Amino acid sequence: MTQSPRILIVRTSAIGDVVFASPFAAALKATWPDAHVAWLVEPGIAPLLADDPCVDELIHWPKSEWKKLWQARRFGDLFRAVRGLSRELKSKRFDIAIDMQSLLKSGWLTWLSGAPRRIGLGSREGSQWLMTEVIPKGGDAGRISSEYLYLARQLGLDTGEFLPRLVVGDTVAAKVDALLAAQGLKRGHFAAFAPFTTRPQKHWFEDAWQALGPKVAAELGMTPVILGGPADVDAAERIAGAIPGAVVLAGKTNIPEAAAVIERAGLLVGVDTGLTHMGIAFATPTVALFGSTRPYLDTGRDNARVIWLGLECSPCRRRPTCHGAFTCLRDITAERVMDEARSVLAAGAPA
Repeated sequence: MTQSPRILIVRTSAIGDVVFASPFAAALKATWPDAHVAWLVEPGIAPLLADDPCVDELIHWPKSEWKKLWQARRFGDLFRAVRGLSRELKSKRFDIAIDMQSLLKSGWLTWLSGAPRRIGLGSREGSQWLMTEVIPKGGDAGRISSEYLYLARQLGLDTGEFLPRLVVGDTVAAKVDALLAAQGLKRGHFAAFAPFTTRPQKHWFEDAWQALGPKVAAELGMTPVILGGPADVDAAERIAGAIPGAVVLAGKTNIPEAAAVIERAGLLVGVDTGLTHMGIAFATPTVALFGSTRPYLDTGRDNARVIWLGLECSPCRRRPTCHGAFTCLRDITAERVMDEARSVLAAGAPA
C-alpha cells in the first residue's frame, strides 16, 4: 500500500450514523498521514464533516434530487445525473472505496467510484457482489462506534481512542455565539434538550420533559434549551410552556449550528437521535434515553451515560408490541435522569 493512498468513505446518512463513523477518517490519517480522504455524503449532512481536518474532500450524493427525477419519470435526466457522478468519482482515481453503510444503494455508489479495491462492511442486499472484499460486522456491540472500530482494526488502522469527533468551524461558531448571546445564554450555563427524532417509539413523553426542565433549572442552575427541526417547533413550545425560563431553539438552527449549541452546553439530555450522539462527540456531559432502540450502552466517556431499562420487549426497534404505551420510556422518571445528570456533571470533562 502506498503511503499516500486516495480513499473514499461511503456513509451517506443518517446524522447519528455519520457521527458514529466520524472517527474513521482520523484513523485513516493516523495510519497514512499523506492519504487523501474523501467522504461521499448527502448534502444536508455534509456540513457536519466540513471542518474536520481529517476529511480532505466532501462529495455530495444528491439523493433527494435523484428521487425527484425518478418520481417525475425524467429517466433521461436521472441517467445523466448518475453518469455525471460516476465520472466525477472515477476522475479522482481512488485506490480504495469503503462502503460503511452496507446497503445496496451504498454498495452501488462504492462500485461507481471505480476504485480497484472496494471494501464492504457487512455488505447485504446484494451489495456484497459489488465489493472486492467484505469484512463481516463485529466488535463489542455495546460500545459506541463499535462496528466502525472493528472495521478499522481489521484493516490494520491506528485507531487511538476511536470516539465520535466533530469540529465546529469559525463561521458557524460566530453565528451560534451571537444566537446564544441574544437569548442571554452563556457557555456551560444551559442544558440542551434533544427530545425529537423520526419515530415516536424513540420519544420520551412531553410531560416527562416538562417535569425534568424545572429540576434542571432549580437544582443544576442551568437554563433548558430545546433543540429540534422545523417540524418540532409546536411540540418544543408545548414543552417549554411548562418550564419557566426555557428557551426554544427548535427550528432556529441547522445541523452544524445545533452541533455548536451542543458543544457549548453544560449538559445534554436527549433521546436516541443524532443530536444526542453529538454530545459524546464533543465530550459534553450527556444523558441519553433509550427505549425501543439500544445502539450502545458504553459511551466511551466517563461524563456520558445511557439510561435503558432493559425490558423484555426492548429493543423492539421498528416493531413495537406495546400498542403505543412505550413503557420502556414511560418508566424513565425525571428523578432518574437528574441522578444521572449529577453523575455526568461530577465526572467533568475528559482530561
